Amino acid sequence: MDAKQLLKLMVESEASDLHIKVGEPPSVRVSGQLQKLDCPALTVEDAQGLAATLVPARLRKSFDAKNEADFAFSVTNVGRFRVNAFHQRGTICMAIRRVLGKRVDMGELMLPAVVKNLAEENRGLVLVTGTAGSGKTTTLAAMIDHINKTRNSHIVTIEDPIEVLHKDNKSVINQREIGIDTETYSGALKHVVRQDPDVVLIGEMRDLDTVSAALTAAEMGTLVLSTLHTIDASETINRIIDFFPTHQHRQIQLMLASTLRGIVSMRLLPKIGGGLVPAVEVMVVTQTVRELINEGKYAQLREVIEQGEYYGMQSFDQSLILLYQSGQIGLEDALAMSANAHDFKLKIRQLGIEYPSIQEA
Repeated sequence: MDAKQLLKLMVESEASDLHIKVGEPPSVRVSGQLQKLDCPALTVEDAQGLAATLVPARLRKSFDAKNEADFAFSVTNVGRFRVNAFHQRGTICMAIRRVLGKRVDMGELMLPAVVKNLAEENRGLVLVTGTAGSGKTTTLAAMIDHINKTRNSHIVTIEDPIEVLHKDNKSVINQREIGIDTETYSGALKHVVRQDPDVVLIGEMRDLDTVSAALTAAEMGTLVLSTLHTIDASETINRIIDFFPTHQHRQIQLMLASTLRGIVSMRLLPKIGGGLVPAVEVMVVTQTVRELINEGKYAQLREVIEQGEYYGMQSFDQSLILLYQSGQIGLEDALAMSANAHDFKLKIRQLGIEYPSIQEA
């Protein structure tokens, strides 16, 4: 089976990921679950052939030398994909993720309405966080698309690699890819303020230089959108501050308090009937949140989030309750994703939601 056939099969099975490994049949991840395809086990030659087809010519020497490569590509009438090619035990492996590769309407993603409001901010820092595969890239793409349709802005994206392709609408969009258009995130950010941006998207804040440049750009009046691999608002703020030396922590607290506009944290859960649905925590930076950041009282943020419905805020538990109450997720999955299973069941009872499954869990 050639690369195009495998990718078509991946799309037809509505898989999010495809795994290539020598000695095993290809595997796909459907609705969060990994399963092997009904195909022969891949040989060394099969894997080498797939790599020769998929790894771009510009990366082949680097892949041969370093044994790993990240890239994205599109296949006509099939889709767009992000790939990590690597070696294990001397043989080639690949993890291939299907990405939308097209503009996404925010309404399709079942996100809280306040996420659109955050995309409409004129300046400051907005972060989308979560584990790998939780929907961060898709959410950011939807936010960029919303800005593109509603504002006359100059949008600069810095991505590794570019996943979703955007066309100019009301805005002018320049998408820069690490390794092709620029060397590093931090290197691109050093120059981005001279490119007259209104909005800057940073694919991932992964090191001190990138975080520092992002905060500086936000402080200078640009709307900066980015991601972190953190699970909630409190951990996100801690992670950002911990990028810096201890003697700078107070300064970074002040910068965050003045520039941060909101944090959207995401987790995907199996949806009853098939597919996945996002549970979303949203923190909007109000004066109370700003004061807690200034004072380093991050542990108190969850309580403020739960009490911040007026501003569009919601905690993960509140999101899980809404999903459970509407019949989109099962109790077992809700409990597994909640901050505290016992407290979650109490919250359900307090809302008058009584089902026999609560007693059984």
